[in-house]
Amino acid sequence: MRRSIRELKGIGEKTEKLFQRLGVRDLDDLLAYYPRTYDVFREPQSMEQWKEKETQAVYARIQAPVSVKKTRNSTVVTASVVSGGQRLSLIWFQMPFLRSALKPGQSYAFRGKVTKKGSVWEMEQPKIYAPAEYEKMLHHMQPIYGLTKGLTNQAVAKAVRQALDLDAGQEEFLPESLREKHQLLEYAQALKDIHFPKDPQQYMQARKRLAFDEFLLFILGVRRLKERSETAENLYPMKPVWDTEEIIENLPYRLTGAQQRVWREIEQDLQGEALMSRLVQGDVGSGKTILAYLAMVMTARNGYQAALMVPTEVLAAQHYEGLLRLLKEQGVEDLSVELLTGSSTPKQKREIYARMETKASSLIIGTHALIQEKARYHSLGLVITDEQHRFGVKQREALSLRGGNPHVLVMSATPIPRTLAMIVYGDLDISMVDELPASRLPIKNCVVGTEYREKAYRFMEKQISQGRQVYVICPMVEESEGMDGENVLDYAKRLQAALPDSVRIRPLHGKMKAKEKTEIMEAFARRELDVLVSTTVIEVGVNVPNATVMMVENAERFGLAQLHQLRGRVGRGEHQSYCIFVQGGQEEQIRKRLEILNHSNDGFYIAAEDLKLRGPGDLFGVRQSGLLDFRIADIYADSGILKEAAQAAQELLREDPDLESPACAGLKEKMERFFEYREMHVNL
Repeated sequence: MRRSIRELKGIGEKTEKLFQRLGVRDLDDLLAYYPRTYDVFREPQSMEQWKEKETQAVYARIQAPVSVKKTRNSTVVTASVVSGGQRLSLIWFQMPFLRSALKPGQSYAFRGKVTKKGSVWEMEQPKIYAPAEYEKMLHHMQPIYGLTKGLTNQAVAKAVRQALDLDAGQEEFLPESLREKHQLLEYAQALKDIHFPKDPQQYMQARKRLAFDEFLLFILGVRRLKERSETAENLYPMKPVWDTEEIIENLPYRLTGAQQRVWREIEQDLQGEALMSRLVQGDVGSGKTILAYLAMVMTARNGYQAALMVPTEVLAAQHYEGLLRLLKEQGVEDLSVELLTGSSTPKQKREIYARMETKASSLIIGTHALIQEKARYHSLGLVITDEQHRFGVKQREALSLRGGNPHVLVMSATPIPRTLAMIVYGDLDISMVDELPASRLPIKNCVVGTEYREKAYRFMEKQISQGRQVYVICPMVEESEGMDGENVLDYAKRLQAALPDSVRIRPLHGKMKAKEKTEIMEAFARRELDVLVSTTVIEVGVNVPNATVMMVENAERFGLAQLHQLRGRVGRGEHQSYCIFVQGGQEEQIRKRLEILNHSNDGFYIAAEDLKLRGPGDLFGVRQSGLLDFRIADIYADSGILKEAAQAAQELLREDPDLESPACAGLKEKMERFFEYREMHVNL
């Protein structure tokens, strides 16, 4: 039974609502609300090694009595210290008591964010430690959580500590033999160590266990789907139809060799004795959508219904208009097309449901509204999900079962090396559209430092004056305690000040209501906005051929595969497109990784190269891809753990196909709860 976070001291109705905004509804959710990163107490460095806006520590002696200046609204305390022969200026606000606390001639450890004013370093609002106290803190890792306004990092950490002390939701569920074989921590220990690790080694052990769990539970669920599809009778046998051949012949462009090859694979699947279960992987712009439309037309001409489910209403509307336009241009207007989304009015939904049940509608496009209880199909022969990683396994399963086991086609622009794709999409045959149309202009890329910003703004301004549009991506929604990096809300204001008043700028982020997000995306698509300052919520978004510039701030905070996916928002039209990756940190390893993007637009090459560059240190507090909505696991960074989990799943199912033995009872229950969580939290 799930227990409320109201059981914890200090959490009343108001604080509970703040936690709910983070997706934390009970104690299980709280324990699975892992830190976004960690603040690590490192050895102090000499000032020659310091970089601006980074957190540094220094052992230093107070040279003279501190200065206290009062203004009408504030008190400013300053102190001058010397370390290694260099002077450092310390500044505190609203802390007048420091005048008596800091003694001239005495040594302290100071820790805070540094900036340089001329030749002098400044440290604002540093924390103060006795040298021996700081020595004890060395290498300790303090958790930093994603926050919402009104909730502090300290409040989240305190709540997590209380939840861990209650021992709720920490029961072991993996068979002991499996844990020993793969050298995994006990579940309760892993939860403690992921939130409050003493050192990086302890963190890595906890992370391995929790990532292994997520992969194992996911793979077990996927294998269940595979068994169902393999044993299911094909209730929707099909024959080739002339319409698809005529559409291909009359398109204003020639299909690439890869498109032709994959279409033949889909066509043969639909004619086969077994049900189709196929993943079509292809880079953004490789032309997967036309293949989906062809499969839908073939299904309809064989007397069945076809449904295309996409993750956003904007994308659903775009596919709906695109299919209507194709059918009209090709003279195939007798096939009826429906658009069903959460925003459809109750009356519209009733009318659409009625037509779906009587087969008056043969082609249906929509969001998760396609799998709601009232959605009934007359003869659903084909289910297509676009951007599969945005849907939970149960959602795909629910749509499949609506029509009594139809053919399944899954499309994804997320580049996953084939070896990993075969594990992640273990229930599907895999097709690769690995060739871009000749008409696509390659995107021009550059990796730059923050000093390039002003030049980038002038370039944006020039593009906007030519009628083009711009995306700016930031890693955070709003300023967050303990987290460095650009945020959407503040950046949009700064950008508006830097560009002419005539430039129309709007922020966009995942915390907005679905309706507001849709309105902003649609306004951008209609060219009513010039610049969209957004989080990665636009990763799967509307097609805007007029957008020619993407600027990604703090590019080092994203995985290369995700950056490539984001880059795919531009380069969709006739005009030359550009992507500017702004590197916040100066580390050589970061530069090397980003240079891969600079020199290649091939998503599969980028994903493979990214894997080669990864080491254990790269996992530290970083979600590289966000793929498949795992809480902590990452298929690129954790590819080795993924393979281990796949092997474990295979062995478990070979010995106990239904997970009914006493040793697997906890695992089976955990798997059900795992998918329940994913369906509740998946980003539709």
